[in-house]
Amino acid sequence: MTALLEARHLTKVFGGGLFARRQTLALRDFSLRIDTDPPSITAIVGESGSGKTTLARVLLGVVAPTEGEVVYLGKSFEHMTAVEHRAFLRDVQVIFQDPYDAYNPFYKVDHVLAKPIANFRLASSRRQARALIEEVLEAVGLRPEDTLGRYPHQLSGGQRQRIMVARALLPRPRLIIADEPVSMVDASLRATILGSLRKLNQEFGISVLYITHDLTTAYQISQNIIVLYRGSVAEAGDVELVVQQPKHPYTQLLIGSIPSPNPQHRWQKRRVPIDSTAPANTNGSCRFAARCPSVMQRCWERHPPLFHVDDHRVAACYLHDTAPPIEGDIMDQVFVR
Repeated sequence: MTALLEARHLTKVFGGGLFARRQTLALRDFSLRIDTDPPSITAIVGESGSGKTTLARVLLGVVAPTEGEVVYLGKSFEHMTAVEHRAFLRDVQVIFQDPYDAYNPFYKVDHVLAKPIANFRLASSRRQARALIEEVLEAVGLRPEDTLGRYPHQLSGGQRQRIMVARALLPRPRLIIADEPVSMVDASLRATILGSLRKLNQEFGISVLYITHDLTTAYQISQNIIVLYRGSVAEAGDVELVVQQPKHPYTQLLIGSIPSPNPQHRWQKRRVPIDSTAPANTNGSCRFAARCPSVMQRCWERHPPLFHVDDHRVAACYLHDTAPPIEGDIMDQVFVR
């Protein structure tokens, strides 16, 4: 079956030009396959600087990869026709981190909903367009009579973000890339927005690529998870396995950084040493070596491959070198469908 969207060995390096000779490896040999059937929710998790947003921009075609390619329905971006590119823009929608930046403050919020209807010719009349807008607003838990006709500053951050979810739903896409969609709303609204994304997946059959630094929300919403560290995959697979029994030291660090909700449990954040004598250029070694409490000499010599440590999980760590290294695409071999 042809994948809807496929990332093939993506590497992205910034800098290295005439005026910026220092290079930053933002993404390293990243592969991912997103199928349309069955629709899934996959989380991309990592701290700031791990390459999450770079990955989203490359998948959307906003930034070209240094190496590798992005393929939509079997056709790479470089070889798509204008008609195929237009189909891609309809099939793959995005929800950005800051809901306010997506609005023009001089326009009412109706404008951001009417624009995709006009661009993709989704309605043949104003009445039909209005009906579509009201339908998607209700699908994300907003009342049209309380939302339409207002300016962005007259709505809360949660309302603005849910309008962005509604906007992404309008063209009936097959994939939504949600880049930190709940990071700028308060805790009381996160569940509502996450519920909207889950509804798009379950009721409308839309796959979601959920990008976040928050392991808690990733665990709540996703079936599969990919943990990124400095552009490289540290661990990936079934979200239950990765979060409940993390194998990579970096994933263990992330899990250990989450405070316990039990007030009787004393939170002791795990201390991770940083090797001040570590080489500055770690492009050829494990990216986590300088912070890893279990670092070995071989970690400095070569970046570990992804080892198939469980039926539905891989980890890039020499602690698991007795497991077979993975070959081919991560999605086909370890992701739960």
